[in-house]
Amino acid sequence: MKKRDFVFTSESVSEGHPDKICDRISDAIVDTYLTAEPQARCGVETLVTTNLVVLAGETRGPASITPDLLIDVARKAIREIGYEQDNFHWQHAKVKCHIHNQSVDIAQGVDMSGNKDEGAGDQGMMFGYACNDTPSLMPAPIYYSHKILRALSEARHAGKTPLLGPDSKSQVTLRYADGKPIGVEKLVVSIQHAESIDDKGVREIVRPYVLESLPSGWMCDEENFLVNPTGRFVIGGPDGDAGVTGRKIIVDTYGGWAPHGGGAFSGKDPTKVDRSGAYAARYLAKNVVASGLADCCTIQVAYAIGVAKPLSFYVDTESDLDEDKLARVLQEMMDLSPRGIRTHLGLNKPIYTPTSSYGHFGRDPEPSGAFSWERTDLADELRRAF
Repeated sequence: MKKRDFVFTSESVSEGHPDKICDRISDAIVDTYLTAEPQARCGVETLVTTNLVVLAGETRGPASITPDLLIDVARKAIREIGYEQDNFHWQHAKVKCHIHNQSVDIAQGVDMSGNKDEGAGDQGMMFGYACNDTPSLMPAPIYYSHKILRALSEARHAGKTPLLGPDSKSQVTLRYADGKPIGVEKLVVSIQHAESIDDKGVREIVRPYVLESLPSGWMCDEENFLVNPTGRFVIGGPDGDAGVTGRKIIVDTYGGWAPHGGGAFSGKDPTKVDRSGAYAARYLAKNVVASGLADCCTIQVAYAIGVAKPLSFYVDTESDLDEDKLARVLQEMMDLSPRGIRTHLGLNKPIYTPTSSYGHFGRDPEPSGAFSWERTDLADELRRAF
C-alpha cells in the first residue's frame, strides 16, 4: 500500500462459522497424527452441513489412528466450539470418514532417499507480509476484525453472552491518512442469536466488546455501526450454510492487504509448503519489520513438488533498502527447504488446532510451539547485517 489517504476493509469469521468448523476439525486431525507420529502426513478436508460431517483426504501414519478415532476427534472439535443445536449437535450429527492412505506417487517425491533431500509436498508460491500498523506487525483492518470476534468468543465461552451463538462475522473498514490508520469508517458484526432477542438487543450486547477491541476514539458513528443488517440471524452454523475446509484463506492471512499464493493451510501437515512456506515467509517478513529496517515487507517464495530448494525468493520493502542484499541475508539465516523450515520453526508438533480460527498470523508464540513463526529472534542479527 502506498502512503496516501484511503479506506480499506477486511473481514474475520468466528470459530463457529461453517468453514471454520471444517478448518478446526481438519487441524485437529493433523494434530492427532502428529501426536502419534511427528513425521506423519496429512491432507485432510472436511465438509459440514445440517447434522452431517464428512471427512476426506489422504494420510500416512500409525495404524492406531482408526476411522472411529477420527470421528471422535471431529465430535470433540464441534463440542469445544459450542454446537449443541437441534440441527447441528456434536453428539447427534452423523460423521462419515472417507480418509485413505497417501498416494505412493506423492510419497516418493516428498520423502528423502539416498542423496535426495526431502522435497516440497506441492508446487506453488507463498507470500509473507508484515507492517508496523499494529503491535503484532499486522495490517490494522484484519487485526481489529479478529480482535472483535475473539472478544465475543471469549465472552460466549465464559457464559457472559448466553443469547449469542457460535456463528459470527466481523468486517472493519478503516480510514487511513498518510498511510496510517486513524479510525473506523464502517463496522459490521453479524452474529447468531436466540429467538428471544431482537436485533436491537443483539446490538447492545455486541457494542461493549467492539468498543473494548478498538483504540480509544476510533469507533464510527451509529449510522455506520451495522449489527445483523438482515435483521435476524437465528438459523446459523452448518444448518444455515454448508462449510468446507480452506475457504477462508484471506481471513487466515492478511485480510486482502497483501498478496496470497492461493493455497489453504488447515488440514495439511508441515511438509506441505502451502502451510510451512507461508509460515516461513511471514516469519522472515516480520523479522525485517521488527528489526527497524523497513516499515513493511512482502516476501514471496516458490516451490516445485519433490524439489527441496525454493525455485525463487522475492523481497519488497517499498524502501531504499538494498533488497538484493536483504534476500541473500535472509536465505543465509534460514534454510528454506521444507525440512529446514520445519526444523527452524519446530513444526512437527501437534500445534495447529489453535491456528484454525482468528488468523494464522499476528498471534503470540505459545509454550507448546504454536505460532513459532511469530517470533522476532532474527531482528538483532538483521540489524547487525545492515
